[in-house]
Amino acid sequence: MNIIVCIKQVPASSKAEVDPATGVLKRIGIDSKMNPYDLYALETALRLKELEGGSVCVISMGPPQAEKVIREAYAMGADSGVLLSDRRFGGADVLATSYTLAQGIRKAGNFDLILCGKQTTDGDTAQVGPEISEWLKIPSVSNVRRIIRVEENGIIVEMDMPNDVEIVKVKFPCLLTLEKDIYQPRLPSYVRKMQTKNVPVSVLSLDDMEDRDESHYGLNGSPTQVQRIFPPEHDVQQELWKDSGPALAARLRDKLKALKFI
Repeated sequence: MNIIVCIKQVPASSKAEVDPATGVLKRIGIDSKMNPYDLYALETALRLKELEGGSVCVISMGPPQAEKVIREAYAMGADSGVLLSDRRFGGADVLATSYTLAQGIRKAGNFDLILCGKQTTDGDTAQVGPEISEWLKIPSVSNVRRIIRVEENGIIVEMDMPNDVEIVKVKFPCLLTLEKDIYQPRLPSYVRKMQTKNVPVSVLSLDDMEDRDESHYGLNGSPTQVQRIFPPEHDVQQELWKDSGPALAARLRDKLKALKFI
């Protein structure tokens, strides 16, 4: 089974800076980490590989520093990695992002299964995975919380729906987006990190894609534009009160009324 896992490098802190000109997050030169939801997708891929054989390829879109999360995936057990990195990809909304990833997946080679985390912590749209499947014209299943069984021509999964749980079989090739806690992600192995330090990462630009039309990528290919984005405010004011229970209750009531919470 050949599995592709979509991973993303996201800010490691909520104190992210915003480009005032484009309204998008600044990703170069900031502390970053692998999107937590993608760790569940990667762990699922590695367990399927252990059971069924095959290979795991990770693919990411981002600046050159995003190679770090691909190296982390290598240390966890991934076999190969592809980084889609080009300034012309920058500022993409979910549509342009999914299109770019779909183009990169086509270049990555044949696959049976694509796995994605449920969403990213910097966007929270949960749209990129299903949109990739639309571009690739393959079936997809979202909100997968359990892999029940892998069969010769498909996979049976359990979906966590708002009001019930559904069990479906989807034929290969297909795409799944995974809920958190489907498995406990393993830690990167230092031994494997050293073993894979010379394993190359394929870096692809717009010039490597089948479709080289710049109007389909980045800001040019994004039908939605961010009007305003700003980092959250941090209120670090604290008060420490010491008194009897009734007195503290009355004081708390007065404080909440002053703040117009009650």
